[in-house]
Amino acid sequence: MPIPSPFHERTRALCTSYRWKDWAGYAAVCSYDTTHDREYFAFRESAGLLDVSPLYKYEISGPDAAALLSRMVVRDVGKLAVGRVAYVCWCDDRGKVVDDGTVARLGDDAFRMTAADPTLHWLLAVGRGLRATVEDSSARLAALALQGPRSRDILRAATDADLDALKFFGIARARLDGIEVWVSRTGYTGDLGYEVWVERDSALRAWDALVDAGRPHGLEPAGLDALDVARIEAGFLLLGIDYYSAPKVVLESRQSTPDELGLAWMVDLDRGPFVGRDAIAAERRRPPAWRFVGLEVAWEALEALYESYGLPPALPATARRDGLPIYRGARQVGKATSHTWSPLLKKYLVLATVEASHAAPGSLLELEHTVEFERRRVPARVVATPFFDPERKRRP
Repeated sequence: MPIPSPFHERTRALCTSYRWKDWAGYAAVCSYDTTHDREYFAFRESAGLLDVSPLYKYEISGPDAAALLSRMVVRDVGKLAVGRVAYVCWCDDRGKVVDDGTVARLGDDAFRMTAADPTLHWLLAVGRGLRATVEDSSARLAALALQGPRSRDILRAATDADLDALKFFGIARARLDGIEVWVSRTGYTGDLGYEVWVERDSALRAWDALVDAGRPHGLEPAGLDALDVARIEAGFLLLGIDYYSAPKVVLESRQSTPDELGLAWMVDLDRGPFVGRDAIAAERRRPPAWRFVGLEVAWEALEALYESYGLPPALPATARRDGLPIYRGARQVGKATSHTWSPLLKKYLVLATVEASHAAPGSLLELEHTVEFERRRVPARVVATPFFDPERKRRP
């Protein structure tokens, strides 16, 4: 049975839909209302407040902390400056991705790592023999994501953080209603946003302070349904949906390399050894078989398809995670893994893995779409991601 998060006393009272799901063993709100519309538009028009405490969190410290993380992940963490955060992934010995997350450098020899899956065993195994201490802080630390165009204004009113100096993917100490917190300019919505890290015992006080500061700015509590739409618009991967952790699957076809997932930019081969380095280098001597891409479905074709049945177009109200085949002519060339109607962009967006030969922007493919229990197809064009990429998320 899922356990309550540090913010459950507040989220439970607000969740009028009674819609919850299990996230890493915690009870997480799907949507506070019967639909997620208000929460989604808070992310895009004002600000949404999301409980992200179920993220796995680890504190790595000691003289060899940077060496440990650099040995584990595909980026050279030793180059990360104090006060900066890096998006990372890590692989097994065959260069297949295990998980993705973030690493924040809190001090010269102090780091915080987040992950989607339990990662303590990886950190301890990779760090054997190194002068580094690893603490699983998942239960000790609570976390809130404050996301949206008004998030900076809300934090400015609620904290003493120097938000003008806090750049994209930066992290700094601050005080929130007298509480010591960390504030990072990070998030999973692809918009201007921050995450607030606080000790569990002070969680409710932090929630109340942010809600009070956010009231004049239209702040809304937000759940995972709204986040799912936003992260697809941002083109963000989701473990277990868009890719699978290599040690958890039997079929090699379900395993992915960083290059296949669009993460080639973060791989640093020009440094010392790290887990999976030789396998990734060997893979790069031949073309990748698969690519992670974005697709836009032709709306006119969807309308015509439904019209042929005498029906208006009908798409699910929430983002979908069911896999759908993608075709080029008579042959299947890939699969859609996440897809949603974008209320902001007014487009049907798809995240998919396709054969590399069909991954070039502009390639015209077909997506399977079922109407009245009959499987049909609609045109879908490969486009660059992110679908939604506002300048404000990076702007000082």
